[in-house]
Amino acid sequence: MRELKLKAMAKINLGLDVLRRREDGYHDLRMIMQTVRLYDRVRLVQTERPGVSIHTNLSYLPANADNLACRAAQLLIDEFQIGQGVRIDLQKHIPVAAGLAGGSADAAAVLVGVNRMFGLGLSQEELMRRGVKLGADVPYCVMRGTALAEGIGERLTQLPDAPDTYVVLAKPSVRVSTAFVYGNLKADQLAFHPDIDAQAQAIRDGDLHEMARLMGNVLETVTVPAFPVIEEYKACMLRRGALNAMMSGSGPTVFGLFEDRDSAQAAYGELARLGTVKNLFLTRLFHNRRRVPDE
Repeated sequence: MRELKLKAMAKINLGLDVLRRREDGYHDLRMIMQTVRLYDRVRLVQTERPGVSIHTNLSYLPANADNLACRAAQLLIDEFQIGQGVRIDLQKHIPVAAGLAGGSADAAAVLVGVNRMFGLGLSQEELMRRGVKLGADVPYCVMRGTALAEGIGERLTQLPDAPDTYVVLAKPSVRVSTAFVYGNLKADQLAFHPDIDAQAQAIRDGDLHEMARLMGNVLETVTVPAFPVIEEYKACMLRRGALNAMMSGSGPTVFGLFEDRDSAQAAYGELARLGTVKNLFLTRLFHNRRRVPDE
């Protein structure tokens, strides 16, 4: 197989709780992860010349080993001593540094693709174990769908598909550093912790309203005071009929869940008129049992 095309799909966090700061500097998390139908396009081409090269539609992305997609391909090439090389053509649509795991999704797609291209025979679980070497979100991006994530995000339990719904995603122009967010989080002083177990049960019950009601992200305790636009976007979505709205990951992207397309479009339109939204999308959840074929 000399050429392969895949979709690298973004994620949102339906719930994100931080339990404690660990001695190694990381934080123990409990999260509900959910894939959405927003994706980068990844094209892999087998080359006779060894090595990995990458070409993207964004000039500011690294086109070398600093790019997680390159490191993913090199990881498998080195482990299995593959004599050929891989060219990666990456069309980015997931906003960068947005709390949507775009880089991790690209790396996951490359792991899946290189495994398939060279007939390595690795299972999904084996790919996930390798993915954690690249980043905490990579194993989830290999798995996709709806999952409970624990530890630093690498311990995953697949959940039934979340109830389907429309999703509006709005990323402001501000830049939010993940290091800043976690560095300023007072994990031992949080007054609120989302009920991740109850939300997982709502998903098992297929209860969209309860799943949405239980949304919560403790990282907003850092980002909202520093970047009030996040709260502004949430309020706009709720005004327009969102079942709930929340920041994804460490931000700054805000998403809202909408039961019908009309209210989602109304929120999309109002957000567009604000003039402060850098990236704006209207999409839906992605479900593993109804996979969109790779194109």
